[in-house]
Amino acid sequence: MASGQQQPSRSELDEKARQGETVVPGGTGGKTVEAQENLAQGRSRGGQTRKEQLGTEGYQEMGRKGGRSSQSGGAAEEEAAAQEVSKDDLDEDPDFEPSK
Repeated sequence: MASGQQQPSRSELDEKARQGETVVPGGTGGKTVEAQENLAQGRSRGGQTRKEQLGTEGYQEMGRKGGRSSQSGGAAEEEAAAQEVSKDDLDEDPDFEPSK
């Protein structure tokens, strides 16, 4: 390296990880360097899978709009109410007993 500093050894990184420090980007929560590497890889793969499922445009739109919980209170409630099915719309079975 140009600054003359050496990269920390794996054992030094492990010690920092055991003390709760994040030593791998995206590895927050891992107690060893290996655990942090695995967490970072899994998080990256999870985001990639979501992107594949939604398509690039859907993934970008989701990021712009946010989820239902991020909508203003009234809009979220109105949308939820519009999707509800009233009890009158269902065929009621008098012998129906909910499972426990």
